[in-house]
Amino acid sequence: MDFTDTGYVLSARRHGEGDLILSCLTQAHGRHMGLVRGGAGRRNRAIYEIGNALSLNWRARLSEQLGHFQAELIEANIAHLMDDADRLAALSAAAGVVDATLPEREPHRDVHGDFAALVAGLVAGIPDWGGLYLRWELKLLADLGFGLDLSRCAVTGATDGLAFVSPKTGRAVSRAGAGQYAERLLPLPAFLLVEGAPADATALAQGLRLTGHFLHAHLLPTGGAEKRFSVRDRLIERLTR
Repeated sequence: MDFTDTGYVLSARRHGEGDLILSCLTQAHGRHMGLVRGGAGRRNRAIYEIGNALSLNWRARLSEQLGHFQAELIEANIAHLMDDADRLAALSAAAGVVDATLPEREPHRDVHGDFAALVAGLVAGIPDWGGLYLRWELKLLADLGFGLDLSRCAVTGATDGLAFVSPKTGRAVSRAGAGQYAERLLPLPAFLLVEGAPADATALAQGLRLTGHFLHAHLLPTGGAEKRFSVRDRLIERLTR
């Protein structure tokens, strides 16, 4: 069993003396893991930094085995972000979210394409990096079947005055429609209702708590995935400190 593909590094965990267990978001094979012989060595370790784009060859005797990766570096994306702690935190958070939530070996070309667009935007130095990241999380939810409906109020049908999101349905609710139940709803940052609108740190943190609720509710499995997902919390900490 083998395939050749391209992908982005999501995580690289040391295994034994000098090997790595590599998790990548591939274009045609989804999130895929494999062992890299000698990957933890000084000569090769920089290749497997989070966010780097790789050309990959995976091989195993049986399809259900972990298998082995051979990889060549296409683009050292992380090298462009080493002097920008905010964008580096956003890249790390995105990789952690995908690594924690995406089922292994299920093709998700939309997820790969959206991740590639996020990485390109961060590397290009887009000023509104926080808005770029938050909208990426919204796309991830939509790509995996749990998109939020922020188009109109779920109660009244109104398209103006939208201020909340139902934590159960993911649909927007206006102030008028919320009434006495407003405290049970999630705040909806106003900038998400205007395409391309910038946001301050407070609104971004509020938005990340919104998407985080639905990522936890629908996509985060139990077990070790929680640790990988927690890197996202550091991004919120950077915004609120």
